[in-house]
Amino acid sequence: MRRGNVHVAQIGSGASSGRRPLFSWGQAPARALGAIPPPMLVLVGVISLQVGAAFAKQLFTMAGASGVVALRLTFAALILLAVWRPSLRMDRRTLAVVAGYGAVLAGMNVCIYQAFERIPLGAAVTIEFLGPLVVAVFGSRRKLDVLWAVLAGLGVFLLARVEGGLDPIGVGFALLAGAMWAGYILVGAKLGSRTTGGSGLALGMAFGALVAAPFGIAEAGTSLLHPAVLVAGLVVALMSSVIPYSLELEALRRMPPRVFGVLMSLEPAVAALAGLLVLGELLGTWQWVAIACVVIASVGSVGTTKSGPKPEDTGAN
Repeated sequence: MRRGNVHVAQIGSGASSGRRPLFSWGQAPARALGAIPPPMLVLVGVISLQVGAAFAKQLFTMAGASGVVALRLTFAALILLAVWRPSLRMDRRTLAVVAGYGAVLAGMNVCIYQAFERIPLGAAVTIEFLGPLVVAVFGSRRKLDVLWAVLAGLGVFLLARVEGGLDPIGVGFALLAGAMWAGYILVGAKLGSRTTGGSGLALGMAFGALVAAPFGIAEAGTSLLHPAVLVAGLVVALMSSVIPYSLELEALRRMPPRVFGVLMSLEPAVAALAGLLVLGELLGTWQWVAIACVVIASVGSVGTTKSGPKPEDTGAN
C-alpha cells in the first residue's frame, strides 16, 4: 500500500535528470500549506492514507483486491509521470534499482490488500508495521531496541491469538507485506541516491503498475474498465498516494526526520480507527492493547534515536 512513509525524504537525493515538474504548487496553495504546522500535515497525510485504504476495501467486491491495487498504482503513476516528466535515460544499475523499487512497491501493495480482504484494517497495518520496525531495530546497536522489538512482538502475538484470533492467511499476507515494506526501505534508499526530484518515484510507480496489472486483470477482468470502478480507483490513488506523499514531503522540509518518524508510528492506530468508523470493523480490548504495544514500540524505537542532520529539500513527491 504504501506509500511514501518515512522514506519519502530519501527519494530523489542523488543525481539529477535535469527536468522540472510540469506544474508545481502555485503561490497561494504553497502559502496555505506553509501556514499549516508540519505535525498537522503528517497527521492529515496519515489519515488520508488509511481512510483511502478503508475506501479501497469497499471496492473489493467490484474489482477484487488485486484489481484495486492495479488501478491505484496506475492512476498514481500517470499523475506522477505527468507532474515530473522523468527522463528515460539511465544506466543499467539505475534501471535495475527503479525496477526493483517498482516490483517491491507492487508486491507490498498486493500483499497488504490481500490481507485487508481477510482481516481488519487496523490488524493488517499493525502486523505490516513490523517491517520498518525490524529494519530500524536491526540497524541499531542499542540494547534498548531489544526492548522495543520484544514489545512489538508481544503486540503482534496478542493481535493474532486473542479473542478468536485472525485468519492465518490474512496474517501471512500482512507479514509478507511487512517484509516487502522492509525491502522497500532498503531499495528506496538506493533509488534516492541515483535519482532526483520525483523522477525515480514516478518511474518506479509506473513499473510497479506494470507488475500489478496482470494480477488485477486476472482477478477483475473487464470490471476494471467500468466507469464507476475507474472513478473509485482514481479516488483511491489520490487519497492513498498523491495526497499523503505530497503532505509528507512538505512536512519533511520543515521538521526533523526523527519527529516525522514518531508521528508516522501512529499509523496502526489510525488504521484501526479508520476500519472502525468507515467499515464498522470492531476490535476487542486485547487487540487494541496489541496495537498500542506496536505503536509504543515504534515510537520508542524512533523517538529515542539520536537526531542526525536534517535532510536536504529533495523535492520528492
